[in-house]
Amino acid sequence: MSIDREKFPPLYRTVAINQDGLNSHSYVPGGLDVVTSSPMTAAPGVNPEQFLGLALSTCLNATLEAIEKLRHLPHTSQVQTIVEYARDTRGFQFYVTAQIRIPGVDRPTAEAMADLAERRCPVAKLLGGSPNVTVELVDQFSEVAPVTVKSK
Repeated sequence: MSIDREKFPPLYRTVAINQDGLNSHSYVPGGLDVVTSSPMTAAPGVNPEQFLGLALSTCLNATLEAIEKLRHLPHTSQVQTIVEYARDTRGFQFYVTAQIRIPGVDRPTAEAMADLAERRCPVAKLLGGSPNVTVELVDQFSEVAPVTVKSK
């Protein structure tokens, strides 16, 4: 489905730039500038997996915060996104699991809020068509053991 840009013009626009590949830096002109590196090495820097996890966690939690405000609830929601990098038949893929916690809210209310946030969050909507993306309501975040690969 294409976007009707005349009916729904952009409310905000930014530019994110990477000119030199993975082992370099990515930046927003006049703003954020971060060193980037492959997750498959011990080199310092952030990687696309981390950017994706931060984008989904931040967007979902900002959407939940707005829902809490509409319901006159204190902001207690938290989001942890686990991003895993794996091989597939054509190269590589991501497995993404966003976990939502909403302490102090009963389960049916939390489920309704999490469902609404997933349907409203632009990043979740963008990723939602992938079978590799899961958004789940949890009582406690999963402990995540890092998977490290030794550099060749």
